[in-house]
Amino acid sequence: MNLSLYFKNFFKSSQSSGIILIFCVAISLLIANSSLGEGFQRFLDRETGIDLFHLKYPVSIWINDGLMAVFFLLVGLEIKRELIEGELSSFRNASLPIFAAVGGMIIPAVIYAFFNSGTEYQNGWGIPMATDIAFSLAIISMLGSKIPNSIKIFLAALAIVDDLGAILVIAIFYTDQIHWVYLFLSAGVAVLLFLLNFFKVTRLLFYIIPGLFLWYFLHHSGIHATIAGVLLAFSIPTNASNVEISPLEKLEHRLHIPVSFIIMPIFALTNTNIIFNNGMIEGLTSTLGLGIIGGLVIGKLIGINLFSFIAIKFKLSSLPQNSSWSQMLGVGLLAGIGFTMSIFIALLSFKDEINIQDEAKFAILIASFIAAVSGYLILSFTSKQNTEISD
Repeated sequence: MNLSLYFKNFFKSSQSSGIILIFCVAISLLIANSSLGEGFQRFLDRETGIDLFHLKYPVSIWINDGLMAVFFLLVGLEIKRELIEGELSSFRNASLPIFAAVGGMIIPAVIYAFFNSGTEYQNGWGIPMATDIAFSLAIISMLGSKIPNSIKIFLAALAIVDDLGAILVIAIFYTDQIHWVYLFLSAGVAVLLFLLNFFKVTRLLFYIIPGLFLWYFLHHSGIHATIAGVLLAFSIPTNASNVEISPLEKLEHRLHIPVSFIIMPIFALTNTNIIFNNGMIEGLTSTLGLGIIGGLVIGKLIGINLFSFIAIKFKLSSLPQNSSWSQMLGVGLLAGIGFTMSIFIALLSFKDEINIQDEAKFAILIASFIAAVSGYLILSFTSKQNTEISD
């Protein structure tokens, strides 16, 4: 095969982004536990930017709060398009990810509290509530066309609702101070963006510039700035027609390659630098480790599927098109990939307690690995069965 054609097909494949992401995770772990680890961490901690308007942050903040806002923008665009003209265009379909996400937050928190209530670890109840949207979507993308698109959209919508819930939990329970002036300014910019949509402004530049201000104000308000990407996405105009290309679809098309092959790999490379130490393995059998692993793996699986079953039983929602309950089990497991957001909550939960932070990080890594592998295997196996039955 022609080499340029091979790479062209490779970068078009949704599976390739997942392969690159996993490769970056492995590289990051190797770097962190080698002689390069200290230098790499210093690079991530190095402040860059300009002091003017307080825009000087560590490299890691620019990645997690800046680049990831672009990732959330892309996912938000995809969700809005599906709400207008796709899999989520009916209330019964659109409501299911919301019910599932609520269950996927409540049950893990309950399981964690069962193990840790009254202990020194009790403040970490928010750790297993989070789903890492980047990693979970990367794993499911590796299955390609083996699973229906509706299942991928369901997981993306569930993960967005879950992340919004995690952001609210952080803002209410784990944020020392909310700066209300910046929050009100954020609300003002959001209103402006939706007014532009209302008056049918179609030039993307008129949305991108206020979107940058929205990110700035939200970041300074104390709330996780990636929510700016979702708000911006939902303000950009689209249509219910497949004939005319809307501003939303234009932007979505432009963002796919840079997000999949630049932003997500950088995110993985800089957020998996966990240094292993002797106490981490023992920490897996402590109430902290059991609460995190039980919450992310078992809690997410039960919570998502239980609340989905109730919603469908009472005819409030319906299963994603062409999907099955066995595939929903796989999605429930993939949602247990907590990773970055869970690690972030762990750092907030146990400030200045480095040993507990390290134990929590390792438990999150193990739980996310179990969830990723088991979710992938179940989806792959059930999808193969469905294909054989249809044949």
